[in-house]
Amino acid sequence: MTDLGALYRKHAPDVFRFALYLCGERSEAEDLTAETFVRVWTSPEQIEMTTVKGYLFTIARNLFLQGLRKRSRQVALDHEPPDAQADPYARAEQRSELGAVLAGMGKLPEASRAALLMRALDGMPYEEIARALDVSLAAAKVKVHRARLALAGLRTSVANHPANHQAVPASPGGPPGTTATMRRGEEE
Repeated sequence: MTDLGALYRKHAPDVFRFALYLCGERSEAEDLTAETFVRVWTSPEQIEMTTVKGYLFTIARNLFLQGLRKRSRQVALDHEPPDAQADPYARAEQRSELGAVLAGMGKLPEASRAALLMRALDGMPYEEIARALDVSLAAAKVKVHRARLALAGLRTSVANHPANHQAVPASPGGPPGTTATMRRGEEE
């Protein structure tokens, strides 16, 4: 598959998704994806097909970092549409959790965020992540692990936040005015 068209058809969706999670803006992700393949096309070096995905992600990441240096600001990701089946409380909780996780991803160091996205979204092996980020294998594993821990901590804090709880009657026949705290969406 040395044909650039075949390479583009196979890997463009993955590069686009990676770029979208890096920058958070669809039009910028499209530009990063296009520029990534232009760089591959104009590169005089032979492409090694066994590591092509990591190579493409490295180019996209480097282009993203160049853009950050030029702008020195980052745009927040748009949230996904809420589940039409969920009740308003569940949708609000999902939105709150998603917003917290996306904000948390934005606060992660760029290399940790990139490592996590490469591993979680594309199932990229740690060896390729290490090559793409130019770090050791152990460092790549640590970056993914620490990023996961940071996001898991965010999800736990959002779930335990008082705004995600509501007062309900303590028991159907209990004294008037008594309440118990219950997470929204939980059944008695």
